[in-house]
Amino acid sequence: MNNYSYIKTRGLLLKIFEKKPDQLQVILNELHLAMKSKTSNLTTSFLKNYLDFNNQNAIILLWNGNSDKNILQRLGFNTNIMLNMTAYDTDNNRLALIAICLDEEERENEEERHHLKRKRIWIHPSLLKRKTEGELYTLLPHLIEDEKKFHGYFRMNTGTFEMILSRIQKDIQKEDTSFREAITPREKLVISCNSYKIIAFSYCLEHSTVQNIVLEVCNAINNNLLSEFIPTPNQCDWKKIAKDFWTMWNFPNCLGALDGKHVVIESPTKSGSLYLNYKKTFSIVLLALVDANYRFISVDVGSYGKNSDSGIFRSSKFGKTLYKGKLNLPDDAKLPGSDIVTPYVIVGDEAFPLTKNSMRPFPGIQTHDIEKRIFNYRFTSARRLVKCAFGILTQTFRFYTRRLKSDPNNATSIILTTCILNNIIRKHKANFDLDETFNESSNENRIMNLKKHGGNA
Repeated sequence: MNNYSYIKTRGLLLKIFEKKPDQLQVILNELHLAMKSKTSNLTTSFLKNYLDFNNQNAIILLWNGNSDKNILQRLGFNTNIMLNMTAYDTDNNRLALIAICLDEEERENEEERHHLKRKRIWIHPSLLKRKTEGELYTLLPHLIEDEKKFHGYFRMNTGTFEMILSRIQKDIQKEDTSFREAITPREKLVISCNSYKIIAFSYCLEHSTVQNIVLEVCNAINNNLLSEFIPTPNQCDWKKIAKDFWTMWNFPNCLGALDGKHVVIESPTKSGSLYLNYKKTFSIVLLALVDANYRFISVDVGSYGKNSDSGIFRSSKFGKTLYKGKLNLPDDAKLPGSDIVTPYVIVGDEAFPLTKNSMRPFPGIQTHDIEKRIFNYRFTSARRLVKCAFGILTQTFRFYTRRLKSDPNNATSIILTTCILNNIIRKHKANFDLDETFNESSNENRIMNLKKHGGNA
């Protein structure tokens, strides 16, 4: 190849690859090697140094036409791509450059695939310090010594924590292997009481490991404790709930307060507007029936944020059972201090329908009547319990105050777990700090001191 053809080819390369300097340099190096190749130099040792034998699509540039090709075939290089490139053949020049580019791209892809296949480290060095620097081994021993501090961190006392652990331990226990020691059930339960990223850093664990642990613990709690702490009430249970509403909140024949809560989540992939609610955020709905002690009687979790509370209630298992009359409710009973017989009812806001066993307040345009205004006041005293229960839930499990970064199915499992844990904590009479929501004792004493006269105050 003479100097004229070399200059012409090099100029063509510079023009085509002026914006790709790295690729240009590689191709110029190939051209420089091709310049040195002569018929007399086409030996096996030269070709082994010139060609990349790991790449079966390696390209050979022929400067001497058929004479070079014959020599290469005699040397056994029959599977390689051979391009005849002369100084006066522009089309062949361009073909050769394109072929070189394709060859270089294939080589880079192969290197990238080889890089991805390289074995990753089993455990990051920073995670190996979990037993010396992780919170479970540094902070938890001090929290156990101070009941108040323990409750402030976990939102439950040590007795409740140990009870939950004993009930789900067999479902989340893993065996140690010769490769590494398994994470203990106690550590998994501790991890499930905080947010993913904070846990990952605090407990020296990977983010994906934390997420799997939280979901594993939530599923174990739901499978083992749901039927015990959110059971289906029988007639005796319903009567006890109604009695508590009357003695504590001055509202007779009430079986619970019903309302929905939108739990904000990140927009799920390809979900359109299914989860977009009237507040212009993406959410799933927690529909709950609450008793006089802020405990959940029934919950429906996971409905689309675009759905209304009444629509969710009608399509829920609890709502269908209620409308079919198969909820095993007590028979109609007299109002306290009177001979008026009324059915037992569930109280809700204006979004819910008015039926035999579900009640709503009088519309605002009718509250000029003093009796209806008094009724609405007493009605609101009972109905607000579900709002208070949601407030307690939010103060106990702080992820309710921010967007939940989780798949809707996983979010549903997590929310159901918090409802179960709320009932466990309330049942074990944990000492909540409710100063941020309301003063329970002062409200209770004020209403209990009211004089009771049947349906009027």
